Amino acid sequence: MEKGKIVALEDRIPKLKEQRRRKANRRLVLLLILFFAMIVVVAYSQSPLSHVKTITVKGNEVYSDAELIKMSGISTNTNIWKVSKSDTASKLQQLSEIKKAEIKIHWPNTIQIQVKEHKRVAYLKQDTNYFPIMENGKILKDRKTEIIPVNSPILFEFKEGEGLNQMVKELEILPSEILNSISEIHYSPKKTDQYHISLFMNDGFEVSATLRSFSEKMVHYPSIISQLDPNKKGIIDLEVGSYFKAFEPEVEEKEVEKDKGEG
Repeated sequence: MEKGKIVALEDRIPKLKEQRRRKANRRLVLLLILFFAMIVVVAYSQSPLSHVKTITVKGNEVYSDAELIKMSGISTNTNIWKVSKSDTASKLQQLSEIKKAEIKIHWPNTIQIQVKEHKRVAYLKQDTNYFPIMENGKILKDRKTEIIPVNSPILFEFKEGEGLNQMVKELEILPSEILNSISEIHYSPKKTDQYHISLFMNDGFEVSATLRSFSEKMVHYPSIISQLDPNKKGIIDLEVGSYFKAFEPEVEEKEVEKDKGEG
């Protein structure tokens, strides 16, 4: 080997010892940091500092913040480490008015409850009270009001079940301009049709229809009334075809075309 390239073993030993000492010190410092961090976390989780301090609620209209917070089971005495997002969401979704619930944890001590409620599609009239009807067919019997709802059809004689579910489904399909033109819907089953309904429109016309084809036929309502004399009110029968019967004693009846070119 070339002269000057040889390093004596006794010269290398001190350097190796120094490197090992530095590595050992670094490991010790790291272990101490982890140890104290664990102590801090444990102490924090067991102290009042880890309790929930703020609970916010978003997306609610039917329920108040206080009602949803109570249903969630979370309070300012709850340890934030023990909050189960999935369990809390499940509790809230047990409410028939809640379509979806999501829980978010914002450290160090804030909980956010985000809900999506079923839409109100109509109101049920009973005596002097109005009960909201949700898109899932549920009647909110604990949410009655004596104030006449605006821009929502008023339903009569309906009960929770197949008929109401079908009615809600049909209303959701209708364009908003037609939906807003409906004042009242009466459930009036016949021997020949247990799904028969009678509608009273805001423009003064009455509509006789069946739930089985309600949205399909009702979508043509603007075209039908455009062919009628607005000063001569009566009943528009949409059960089978499309017929108009005036309210006058001398009943006038004629077939009405729904759309040009339609068979």
